[in-house]
Amino acid sequence: MLLISEIMIGNPQIDNFEELVVTFRAIAKSSDERFFRMDVKPDYQDVPDNWEDRLEAAFY
Repeated sequence: MLLISEIMIGNPQIDNFEELVVTFRAIAKSSDERFFRMDVKPDYQDVPDNWEDRLEAAFY
C-alpha cells in the first residue's frame, strides 16, 4: 500500500502539490500496489480543496 506520507518523506525535492501529483502518478504506474492511503494532507501552499480527488485520479 502506498502512503502519501512516505512519498512526501522519500521525495524531499517536491516543492508544491503539482510536483506531488506528477511524482505520485509515476510511482503508482511503476509499482504493483493496488491501494493507497491518504494518511496526511499535503502541507504545500497550493493544495486545492479537491486534493483527495486529484491524487485518486493520479493513482488510477
